[in-house]
Amino acid sequence: QVQLVESGGGLVQAGVSLRLSCAASGVIFSINAMGWFRQAPGKEREFVSVISWSGGSTAYADSVKGRFTISKDNAKNTVYLQMNSLKSEDAAVYYCATARSILPGISTDRYNYWGQGTQVTVSA
Repeated sequence: QVQLVESGGGLVQAGVSLRLSCAASGVIFSINAMGWFRQAPGKEREFVSVISWSGGSTAYADSVKGRFTISKDNAKNTVYLQMNSLKSEDAAVYYCATARSILPGISTDRYNYWGQGTQVTVSA
């Protein structure tokens, strides 16, 4: 079992930055990648970014490429999502998730453990 706790969400104005954190605990050695997803009201959960746990390879959704940066601190078992130049369309509940695959891709069914989510609200 892996437990994930997200933090860092909040209400911000468009154009500013926000950093999300996701702390993992439990059976850490089973983690090969960690990803961020988001879900806006009335929409499906969508992939945002992923990072491999050992090598640090990353991938991003086109909608956030160049604005968001995923990183990790293995010593703290924590993954971060730095979000810059936030837009109203970035507003959503953000979830982190773990995967056993090194390159799990963008599909939610490739991820096995999920956090409870953190709300990001962006005002115009």
